[in-house]
Amino acid sequence: MVELPDVTIYVECLERRIGGRRLSGTRIASPFLLRTFDPPILAAHGKRVIGVERLGKRVVIELEGELFLVFHLMIAGRFRWREPGAKIPGKIGLGAFDFESGTLLMTEAGAKKRASLHVVRGRHALTEHDPGGLEVLDSTAEAFAVRLRQQNHTLKRALTSPRLFSGIGNAYSDEILWHARLSPLTWTSRLGDAEVERLHASTIATPRTKPTTAPRARPTVRFLPTAYCRSCSRKTGRARWKSGSRSVAILEMSGLLAPCSAHTLVRPIRFLQRPARVPENSA
Repeated sequence: MVELPDVTIYVECLERRIGGRRLSGTRIASPFLLRTFDPPILAAHGKRVIGVERLGKRVVIELEGELFLVFHLMIAGRFRWREPGAKIPGKIGLGAFDFESGTLLMTEAGAKKRASLHVVRGRHALTEHDPGGLEVLDSTAEAFAVRLRQQNHTLKRALTSPRLFSGIGNAYSDEILWHARLSPLTWTSRLGDAEVERLHASTIATPRTKPTTAPRARPTVRFLPTAYCRSCSRKTGRARWKSGSRSVAILEMSGLLAPCSAHTLVRPIRFLQRPARVPENSA
């Protein structure tokens, strides 16, 4: 899913390309894209772009007359900037938005069309698309702690809830927990003050970290099985997980890779699925 750093980059790039430009026309190719009828999409034609902003995980284009185009890219939605009058891709194309300087294409590579566009008028209507999550990059440690402990959830669910924290999704929540050295299954009510401060610092630092292109060392063991025991190295199931990956490390820290004495081996395919009991005759 497109999350906080990605949406911010989209906003900055769109601001440079369409800021102050006039929207000459729109071409909607998918019936699943446009989710509103009042005001109509034709009301945006001929309007000049006032600004581009982020609203949670949404990209908002503000036009003249307090008209807003609210884009939610969801998981597979993407923007592409092309020359004026560019053709909409046949299979993955959702729509095209023609400006004086070029064409903004919206695509979604997936069978389920989840990406959406809402046309709203007025700031009061725009607030209905705001889940109310805390802007973590501008938050203090005290405000972060209050919001984190507002509801008793696992850390994974709390970080990805748009009503608690704005812009954080599945991918960056894993990176944040890895950076903070915290288990995704820890309940928020059981965190100490030092752990909350460490989590807040990781939440701010992780989205701002630039990706590295340095080559990675090839692991000596290529795969980790779907069920693995740390104590006696008993292995069952098919190999799917790479050794040394962050997902496996998080599972080890959280205790999901249980010792053999308990005869409970967890299949690390999903973080929150139930443990798989190993038959007694498999010892």
